[in-house]
Amino acid sequence: MENRTARLTILIDPIKKQIFEEICAQQDLTSSQVIRKLMRQYISEHAGSRELPEWLAGPVAKVENRSQ
Repeated sequence: MENRTARLTILIDPIKKQIFEEICAQQDLTSSQVIRKLMRQYISEHAGSRELPEWLAGPVAKVENRSQ
């Protein structure tokens, strides 16, 4: 698991933000939790040959690496 945190500031349309936060709340998740999950998925799918930490690579990346 990650040891430290860093802040990422993004600019988005206020309506998208509101809808996103409403959907997150309906699923009892914070927007940060969802963004972190999306980032992990994106990294796993697009990391290429980069060496990823075990906690980040996860089962999805392991399966992809085995098929190569």
